[in-house]
Amino acid sequence: MNTQTDYNQSRSERIARVSELPFIDASKSRGFVTGTAHSLIEIWSRRELISRLVRREIKARYKDSKLGVVWSLFRPLLQLVIYFFAIGQILGAARAVPDFAIFVFVGLTMWTLYAEIISGGARSIIDNAGLVKKVYLPREIFPLASIGSALFNFVIQLGVLLLAIAILSHYRLSPDLLLAPLALLTILTFGAAIGILVSAINVYLRDVQHFIEIYLIAFFWASPIVYPFTFVHKQVGSGLLEELYLASPITLSIIGAQKALWSVGTEAVGKTAQYWPDGLGLRLIVAFAVSLVLLWISQRIFAKLQGNFAQEL
Repeated sequence: MNTQTDYNQSRSERIARVSELPFIDASKSRGFVTGTAHSLIEIWSRRELISRLVRREIKARYKDSKLGVVWSLFRPLLQLVIYFFAIGQILGAARAVPDFAIFVFVGLTMWTLYAEIISGGARSIIDNAGLVKKVYLPREIFPLASIGSALFNFVIQLGVLLLAIAILSHYRLSPDLLLAPLALLTILTFGAAIGILVSAINVYLRDVQHFIEIYLIAFFWASPIVYPFTFVHKQVGSGLLEELYLASPITLSIIGAQKALWSVGTEAVGKTAQYWPDGLGLRLIVAFAVSLVLLWISQRIFAKLQGNFAQEL
């Protein structure tokens, strides 16, 4: 009897303490500027949780695996071998492109990062439905955790790429190397914008995650990954079509990374001189700025939609 009495008294005390806490409206509508600042503060305050979510995703991906993170290398390496022989040797692209294997691996490394960001982001809220329904958290941390997981795999692949460049290619250091970090920032920012947006829309319209799969297949072949931009320029020429092709931040990021990490000049005998878009550095800066604006807009749309996540899940 005393135990039951003590429990009821303790429960009453907890209820009284909770009732004294200020009420916080988690779904309160905020303006574009004030809302952005509030969201950034909330996300920053949960940075440790984001780190834990990233580690959880990485561990879950390789759970009960003997080789662990080594598996993150097998898919791009297998793709590299297939594209090198199918596109490079059988179709003859390697005869016109110096260090064709390095060229393909640069494009694959950048594309894999982008693909993992948006495909993981699309599923991030649904995969964490239990947390979303039980506790209030800034829901942006879930697509951000997907970005962290994608970056982890990117670092591993980048290490292999740099090793291959040092051993197998004819690469020479040049100021073009500065395009690499700019290309990476652009692809991260644009990928984050798309990932955050589709993570929210997918809660209401589950077909989005399947559309993302089709989108990634189509735009993989539309991007200069297994063929150089030189081929595109020869087909469409300098004009409106080429500018439309270069309007994609992903296309510019891939071309920028190729020029930074693969460009070998035109001295290779029997190889086609490679063509690069004029003002590639400036184009990347503009693409990065546009991606930042898109990221801001995506976050504000996410903030508007997240109020009903728990009910939809």
